[in-house]
Amino acid sequence: MKKLLIIWAAIALTTISCSVKDQVEEQWQSIFNGKNLDGWTVKIAGYPLNENFNNTFRVEDGVLKVSYDNYEKFNGEFGHIFYNEKLSKYKLRLKYRFTGEQVPEGPGWAYRNSGIMLHCQSPESMLQDQNFPVSIEAQFLGGDGVTERSTLNLCTPGTNVIMNDELITRHCTNSSSKTYHGDIWVSAEVIVYADSIIHHIVDGDTVITYHRPQIDGNDLPEGFLLPAGTLLDAGYISLQAESHPVEFKDIELWKIK
Repeated sequence: MKKLLIIWAAIALTTISCSVKDQVEEQWQSIFNGKNLDGWTVKIAGYPLNENFNNTFRVEDGVLKVSYDNYEKFNGEFGHIFYNEKLSKYKLRLKYRFTGEQVPEGPGWAYRNSGIMLHCQSPESMLQDQNFPVSIEAQFLGGDGVTERSTLNLCTPGTNVIMNDELITRHCTNSSSKTYHGDIWVSAEVIVYADSIIHHIVDGDTVITYHRPQIDGNDLPEGFLLPAGTLLDAGYISLQAESHPVEFKDIELWKIK
């Protein structure tokens, strides 16, 4: 009898384990429909909200593209496309790749450069000429075929973070990732626990972790009201357009309960 009970208990645990696994897998939801930009808001520096200058952000073949084929040259039109829901605790994953050539007169540092902006201020609160939202950036960088260039780095426009019990005030911190050369798809993921901890993951490997994202009082747009040291426990996510063509697909969100 005892042996039979152990067998039934093992079967029950296996069933529960499979059920939990199924529930976990089902919590991912697509937030990009592959057809249009519904559910997203465009903000390009120098232009009003939702003016998609030169059709910079577009959807083709099920892919969200940042394209510069309508530009003669780049004149500071840094762009962001915001998902319309404010988020606090979540996982976000997508695939990205850089393609083609940088638009003429794009800044050198923006070569094969894009990213996911986390805990962003709202697009409505950005100034018309503001280049970047106050946020935490999981920076995407592509290699040039020669030099090493890590991706899923940390950058901090208007913010700071804690790493190894130290307040990090420098603008960018490199991750431990390898370099991805060429026009290849890269799998990126971020895990965000409100104002507690954030992980950057590339191809399944955690490449940088930091804590307590907060406002930096020395690098803020005019009129921004949150004081220095304010912890960021929620905000918007956005994808960047920084003068090099880039594509995004399989954009999925898991809200952590």
